[in-house]
Amino acid sequence: MDIYREAVEYLKLHHIPVEVEPQPDVLEEDVFQEEAVSCLLSPLQAECLDFPDTPTSCSLEEMFERRLAVLKGILESEEVYLRELEALLMPMKALRASAGTSQPVLSSRQVQTVFYQVPELRDMHQSFYSGLKVQLSGQCQTELSPDLRTQQESGPEWEMRRFSEETEELKHRGFELIVGDLFLKMVNQIGLYGGFIQNYEEAVEVVRKCTQSDPRFRTLAQSMMSNNGSDKTRTKYTFEALLYKPLDRVTKTTLVLRDLLKATPVEHQDYAVLQEALRLSRSFLSGVNESSQCKREVTLSHGMRRQLMRDGFVVNEGERGLRHLFLYTDLLLCTRLKPANRGKQDQYRFCWYLPLAGLKLRWVEDQEQIADTHLRLHDIRAKMYHLRQQLQQHAKGSRGSVSGARNKKKLEQHEMMLLTHFPVYRLELHSPSDKSQTLLFCSLYELEEWREAIYKLTTDNIETIPPDLLTLTSACVKLRMTQQPPLHTTITGEDKESLCGTLSVAIHSACGLQQPACVYVCVEVDGYEFYDKQAKTHSSIHSLNPHWDQELSLQVDEAQNLRLLCVSQSDGGDDAVLGKTSVKLESKTLNKRWRRQTLHLGQVEVTLSLKYSHHQLDPPSSAAQQQPVFGVPIETVAQLEGVLVPHVVRCCVEEVERRGLGEVGIYRVSGTASDINTLKAAFNGNLREAVTRLRRAEVNVVSGVLKLYFRELPEPLIPAELFQSLARTLEIQDLNSRLVSMLSLLQSCPDANRHTFVYLLHHLQRISERHDINKMTLLNLATVFGPSLVRPPVVGLGHDGPIMDIPQEVVIQVQVVFCYLQCNNLPEAQISLPHDTDAEDETTHM
Repeated sequence: MDIYREAVEYLKLHHIPVEVEPQPDVLEEDVFQEEAVSCLLSPLQAECLDFPDTPTSCSLEEMFERRLAVLKGILESEEVYLRELEALLMPMKALRASAGTSQPVLSSRQVQTVFYQVPELRDMHQSFYSGLKVQLSGQCQTELSPDLRTQQESGPEWEMRRFSEETEELKHRGFELIVGDLFLKMVNQIGLYGGFIQNYEEAVEVVRKCTQSDPRFRTLAQSMMSNNGSDKTRTKYTFEALLYKPLDRVTKTTLVLRDLLKATPVEHQDYAVLQEALRLSRSFLSGVNESSQCKREVTLSHGMRRQLMRDGFVVNEGERGLRHLFLYTDLLLCTRLKPANRGKQDQYRFCWYLPLAGLKLRWVEDQEQIADTHLRLHDIRAKMYHLRQQLQQHAKGSRGSVSGARNKKKLEQHEMMLLTHFPVYRLELHSPSDKSQTLLFCSLYELEEWREAIYKLTTDNIETIPPDLLTLTSACVKLRMTQQPPLHTTITGEDKESLCGTLSVAIHSACGLQQPACVYVCVEVDGYEFYDKQAKTHSSIHSLNPHWDQELSLQVDEAQNLRLLCVSQSDGGDDAVLGKTSVKLESKTLNKRWRRQTLHLGQVEVTLSLKYSHHQLDPPSSAAQQQPVFGVPIETVAQLEGVLVPHVVRCCVEEVERRGLGEVGIYRVSGTASDINTLKAAFNGNLREAVTRLRRAEVNVVSGVLKLYFRELPEPLIPAELFQSLARTLEIQDLNSRLVSMLSLLQSCPDANRHTFVYLLHHLQRISERHDINKMTLLNLATVFGPSLVRPPVVGLGHDGPIMDIPQEVVIQVQVVFCYLQCNNLPEAQISLPHDTDAEDETTHM
């Protein structure tokens, strides 16, 4: 709490009337943001910016803290600039010496042209830097005397005395720092830049011509190095980039003085001096043509010129505001669109920029949202749905145009709220200069498009030429390719080809991976935001040819495009998109029958099936919890998942075969009960989370989950009504005849039971093939699984066979499973429901 607020609280506590000044809100254009404080990046003229007035209502402590922060930022910026000037001047002596030889690299006149006024500028800024450093080094952060801090006094009188002493100490420290004369001295010499600016075009032309004609100079011009701070790292520049540095620097002078003046109290000794320096700086800059061609078009590496590559609207973290992002060949520019009034042109306000050289990219998905967030999300979607219904009713009638416009505006506002407050993907941008920004996306596909575009440009960048942000930001209105935020509500009219109803996507398998990986597929659709527009498969096992056979269902309204992404999931949490594609959804080619096709996502091919059912959509309901799988009839689970073998069975089997074939006592040695119950709860709640946990669990825990699933089935996998028939079949002496009879009985089982049982038998046979290592023979496995898979009917519930004791029942249970395991011609298990039509498979190349 600052001193002003402490005083107010004290006076209120003792019932003394006080008139509280309103505290200013935080302004987005505050020049004391990170960029302005540390580097004063923007070279915009002060007249062109809409700065807030001097914050006179700030406390003295806040005022002087800001002033000190600005001065430190100026000092750091001057240090960087001096290193760049030194790098530019480094070859000057050698080039001058070479000019007097028979084979000069540059003539004496060319040397003078290239380095004109640069030594003088270096000396001027060196003097300014040294003086400012001395002043800041002498700034003593004196604390209260120990005697005062150790006093044991208390009460109102002591509190007010301490408040008064701290205030006086702060005033003393703040008024003691005098730097105005340093700035005025520097501005009085700013005319040196006039000569440099007039000579700039000629100097650049000499550099360009000599770079093309002389290999010796070309090597020099493309490898200028500058120390980058105390860590002795070096930054690589082209000669032209270093020549641009003074041109960029002079435009910052006005901003520097404006920032410092705003942080200086009117009664401070520096205030009048800084005002005069600011006036002189403005006067000088008014005669400089900042929009000249030489400043706007700067040559980057390999002769490339700066140009706009991509732009679009994104959400900036922290502010949670919609920003217009512009990707140029060497930098990323973030702006805020300020729509103009009628008859005027839109404007863009500068937010931040990051050089592409050395920029690191990383994307992550936010964890599961809390329940409160889900409720807010559902509430907004429900309101949007009802507004949309009202708009459709207004469109059918001739009345209610005013009400319709109002509802459309509300619909846009709610969609904007969804866009800015509920994104789930984060693209983190980390610059070598320790500058970082985070962009938020609702769509993984859109995030990957931005990541790819940025990454391609970061690979070849060796330099960053500071941009003329005034020219660059002002040009955004003309350069922009994306005119409107990505709001579906702004689309006028309804596309007759768009989909409204239920879109089902069955993801079968993938191939073409370069190396084994745990992979999942993400499906996205467009259209209105009333329902979830994204679904994902569970993550496959570590494989070159992942299989899912997982059906995803999406409620869509005016959907026109389907987007597919194949994502590799690592244990460290850094997922990587292996490929993506977009497919046009056409109602003519989609119907209630499955349509199978193969899509090319770069080098990866994904096989899937689509079907679509057109119907009137119900109002959005709150996100339903996944139906539990444990303790639920297997037919119910299979039907809900759209498969014949439940995912929990397949996932556990695949994981055991990946890690447990050589595990001694697999399925006999039990895992920790608490870990098994944790995995069980995960499968009952979220399949994707369960599979992620499965891959990290001990293999005996995985095998324990599979046994627990079969044990908790309300009806056994082999129906109880077959128990007596199977018991009689065991009495057949001939083994082949016995197996034929048992396979015949198996055919009478329900589809999900039969295919799951056969799928498990094949798995147990593969386990037994390694019995020399894992010590699990067919009989051992039958002993473990028999009591869970085969159970006698419950006595009194229609049971009319002979009553057996428990040992007899166990023997039959084990023998039935053992007999099936001995069968060498077991039918193949069908994992999923058929999704094929009579037509041939369609391969779509994207």
